Amino acid sequence: MSTVRHSLLAPPADRPGLRPGISRRRVIRAFGALGFAGLATVGYGAGIEAESLLVTRYRLTPPRWPVGMRLSISVIADLHAGGPNMPVSQIRQIVETANLLNSDIVLLMGDYFATHRFVTERVPHPVWAAELARLKARLGVWSIFGNHDWWYDIAGVRTALARVGIPVLENKAVLMGDADRRFWLAGVGDQLAHPLGRHQFKGEDDLPHTLAQVDTGHPVILMVHEPDIFTEVPERVSLTLAGHTHGGQIRLPFVWPQYVPSAYGARFAYGHIVEQDRHMIVSGGLGCSNVPIRLGVPPEIVRIDLG
Repeated sequence: MSTVRHSLLAPPADRPGLRPGISRRRVIRAFGALGFAGLATVGYGAGIEAESLLVTRYRLTPPRWPVGMRLSISVIADLHAGGPNMPVSQIRQIVETANLLNSDIVLLMGDYFATHRFVTERVPHPVWAAELARLKARLGVWSIFGNHDWWYDIAGVRTALARVGIPVLENKAVLMGDADRRFWLAGVGDQLAHPLGRHQFKGEDDLPHTLAQVDTGHPVILMVHEPDIFTEVPERVSLTLAGHTHGGQIRLPFVWPQYVPSAYGARFAYGHIVEQDRHMIVSGGLGCSNVPIRLGVPPEIVRIDLG
């Protein structure tokens, strides 16, 4: 397929080899067009895409998961409750959509409230927690903490989830499921919980201790907030689930991989990742971090069908 490119600096046909004069008016018009396009893009990212909602589906039977052992999972990651794009009404829509999926289990992946400087509406912890408490699943609703929860108000988030009865898996594994369809659900503490300096953190994660609690041969699903720990996850784990990256949140060509909040750039940014026969699904999340704009990665609830 051929591509035709046009340039404002192309010489006119009747005077080959000479560059035309570019008037001040043409420059102003060109920059005006670019400025309008930029404002339109920002407006779309802030007012349309950031407030949309998709259900992204995955169907797989990962290694060490019994063939025919069916389990459906809804993943809600990076809610970041707060205006302009995640008011209570949007949270309510997310909950209602998740309930319509009728999944066996719902997993909450941390970062429950907005912390960016552009928040226009605060959603108190008891309010977003009460909305999440309306989630329904046969095997329950389970959660982990994210880095923003730790950085800004871990005590408040911990209390809010406890008061509505949503358990937190913090370096803990639990055996669940029907008698003939049992599996382990494990969750590790946040890996960036305590900032120490520029790009240095001390985590609350303890993966070896968490997996040491797995004392039967049943398959394991692992909840982590940041996907970077995937390099340490052993083959014993059938499926790792992560959030944190927002899928890049603003996917500008050639630029966005440099701004994915991961030491591995685009490697763990989004989607179904398979490395050395180990599987991880990274959700693009729902809310926004740093700025209330999403481009190229609409808010999503992830639905996974195993077996």
